[in-house]
Amino acid sequence: MIIYQYIGLIIGILAMIIVILRFREGKTSSGMLIFWIVLWLLIIGASLFPDTTSIFANLFGIGRGLDLILILGLIGSFYLIFKLYTMIEKLEMEITELVRQIALNQETNEPSEEDNTDKEYN
Repeated sequence: MIIYQYIGLIIGILAMIIVILRFREGKTSSGMLIFWIVLWLLIIGASLFPDTTSIFANLFGIGRGLDLILILGLIGSFYLIFKLYTMIEKLEMEITELVRQIALNQETNEPSEEDNTDKEYN
């Protein structure tokens, strides 16, 4: 085995352990658990059997297995960036709505000035 195969194997196993621990803590959904486990198993498989990437690359009309991995990684990165962007936009809208509701609640719950002057003289 070549050194990158060991590195891929170790990183894949550690990442799966982290994903499983996050799932047990309730920080990851079952769908994301399955997604990450499959992804890390594919990475481990590609590390241990690098010739299989060339076979899949040829099925898609791509010359080398590494090219296929880079293309899929780039597409996956763009998808994750898009997903994060939409999540941030949604959170910003929710925060804006929360701030608006809090401001309206504070405005309606503030005592009037007449109530304040009565308390000062008593």
